[in-house]
Amino acid sequence: MPHSDPDPTRLGTVEDVTGSRVSVKLDSETAHGLVFVRGEGYRVGQVGSFVRIPAGYVDLFGIVVQVGAGAAPGPPEAIPQLGSRWLRIELVGEGRRGEDFERGISQYPSIGDSVHIVTETDLRSVYAPTDAESHVALGRVASSEGIRAYVDLNRLVSRHCTVVGSTGSGKSTAVASLLCAVSDETKFPAARIVLLDLHGEYAGAFGDRANVFRIGADSSRGEKELHVPYWALTADEFTAISMGPLSGTPLALTQEWILDKRRISRPAENDHGIPEADITVDTPLPFSVRELWLHLYTVQCANHTVSPQQNQTVDSRAYQQYGEPPKDLVGDSDQLLRPMFLPVDQSTGANPKVYKGEYSGQSRTHLDSLEVKLRDPRMKFLFQPGEWSVTKNGSTTADLDSLLSSWLGSKRPISVFDLSGIPKGVLDDLVGAMLRILYDGLFWGRKSPEGGRDRPLLIVLEEAHSYLGHESKSRASVAARQIAKEGRKYGVGLMLVSQRPSEIDSTILSQCGTTIALRLTNESDRGHIRSCSSDGLEGLFAMLPILRTGEALLVGESVNMPVRVMIDRPKDENCPDSHDPLVVTKCGKDGKRAARVGWTQPLATEDYTAMVRAWRTQIPEN
Repeated sequence: MPHSDPDPTRLGTVEDVTGSRVSVKLDSETAHGLVFVRGEGYRVGQVGSFVRIPAGYVDLFGIVVQVGAGAAPGPPEAIPQLGSRWLRIELVGEGRRGEDFERGISQYPSIGDSVHIVTETDLRSVYAPTDAESHVALGRVASSEGIRAYVDLNRLVSRHCTVVGSTGSGKSTAVASLLCAVSDETKFPAARIVLLDLHGEYAGAFGDRANVFRIGADSSRGEKELHVPYWALTADEFTAISMGPLSGTPLALTQEWILDKRRISRPAENDHGIPEADITVDTPLPFSVRELWLHLYTVQCANHTVSPQQNQTVDSRAYQQYGEPPKDLVGDSDQLLRPMFLPVDQSTGANPKVYKGEYSGQSRTHLDSLEVKLRDPRMKFLFQPGEWSVTKNGSTTADLDSLLSSWLGSKRPISVFDLSGIPKGVLDDLVGAMLRILYDGLFWGRKSPEGGRDRPLLIVLEEAHSYLGHESKSRASVAARQIAKEGRKYGVGLMLVSQRPSEIDSTILSQCGTTIALRLTNESDRGHIRSCSSDGLEGLFAMLPILRTGEALLVGESVNMPVRVMIDRPKDENCPDSHDPLVVTKCGKDGKRAARVGWTQPLATEDYTAMVRAWRTQIPEN
């Protein structure tokens, strides 16, 4: 029978309710295609569109996730009898008349309740930020470009978030747009954001909003030299990066020496003021890594003499016959000269016997590894960290307060760490160490005005799949898991950025309360995002392969309602260096081609000198 409801927004009636899923049968009078309501056109039965179900004083809101015969309740064999005019709805929230929209529902619809199109007026009330001060606009609602899409910054940061999308979907541009929005100096003058950039894409994206730290910094472009003092690392982090796997006696000898030197260190040429009993091998106090290398080499490689009157070691070098031994015999930590020892000789005669040392049978692989890295110019950022370098007596010019201040305390809200020049072999451990340094600083300083509780920090992890793999025990994964699980309480938020979310540890990904999903073509990636999303909207995620470039599904705790949004494109000067090179270029309006002509026009002369120089120095040239 035709219904008597004259409301032009009516679509049909509720016929089946299962949890948050509702099956709606379209009225026979409901038109196909385009419906006009108060002069505005609306598409009927579009996946991703919204519906409203009045229920007393409350309007329930849902998203269309399936259209057609498959949306009908009951077994597939009943479809011929039920027909194909069905919608399947996922309920997402409610709004009392005259009040703000809220996520979640306090009641379910009843069989026979009418279902209506959500008009633009309804959408404005749903997407209007409840607190304008804490919300930022990310873009425009795809189905109604006149409505801005907002995210709640409190929940976006403290509850973590993820930005995912296939190559070419606009992911990097979306990240740049979002970071520009949340670092607006007029609205958030005290914002704090750290971006770990593996490929150097974002160095020029934020202009004077960002400090860029990189190896081989170009001061003419305002870049700063990247320094990560090795002595700010825990003992395990330090040995993993500098020596590789270490256990048994070599580990004990290393940690014993480090502990002794930390106790007598002088950061910024001052006494540290910590009781000796409270200092551990992990306390971030300076020690000389070169002196450590010389000490360990001497202990493990020295041969010993025994005089006729004694039966135990009396001299570890036995260089008395040389008077004052030259450096090439006793070794020199500054120049990394190995000490030389008398050969083993247990024969009788005028000369003393020379015996092997107590630790001479231990492996020296870790010492060779440390020496190689101390000589590697790419590791200067770690072992020769500028004003945080350590003298032989354990003193430094600057302490870690100035390091944290340069990273977090600048008037510029964004710190970009360009890690493109870091050796791949230490990248995982280094990322883990940097995350741990940032987290520990804000955790232990949580009661100070600079701590995370008073001034939260957002850490952005680009190419997160590269070092946050499934069940990975890398230090990067361990640190990221800790922040994902505990960072909310201490003001440390994560933003994971990845083109392969299926390769990210699900424990970390599932802690992200907000998902910004751009086009994803891989089924395993889509499945991973669906399983880790806080909203069970399988039908909505099915549209991920057909999203336009720069278009995203915005789902989770920081939005009132899941939304398909066209993300604002940042200004050209704020776009990351991740655009696709053009193979063929077209002429502009003036008839001239772009400077970069791809395969269209040959170069007059070719000179690969600059390319080789950049390759050797690991610094791209303009």
